[in-house]
Amino acid sequence: MASKHEEDMRRPDLIVPYQEPPAKGDSAEFQSTLSSTLPMAAIFMRNRYIGWAAVVFSVQSWLGESEETRKSNSTPGYFSVGMSLMSLIVTYLPIFLPPQPNLQRGSATGAPPPAPA
Repeated sequence: MASKHEEDMRRPDLIVPYQEPPAKGDSAEFQSTLSSTLPMAAIFMRNRYIGWAAVVFSVQSWLGESEETRKSNSTPGYFSVGMSLMSLIVTYLPIFLPPQPNLQRGSATGAPPPAPA
């Protein structure tokens, strides 16, 4: 019976060391874009659901930052989180500070009120 060393046909000189494949930057770039544009959409549309989505995306983007992304991005992750929290505050602001009632008696499309004699 053959020994264990004779059965092993591998050659140490043919071993290729493992090299990690380069990371794809598309998903990080897309997430960064979402985390910076969703707060603006929430502010303009005054939509609370978009505001909450902005908070979730920005926190996720901030926690998923790598050293390479920090160097390449001009906006830090905590700035996106702050902007999304600000958009959430803006969307909930009418609850705490209701808008002032309109003081004009007539409407823009109706006839003007009669002038005093």
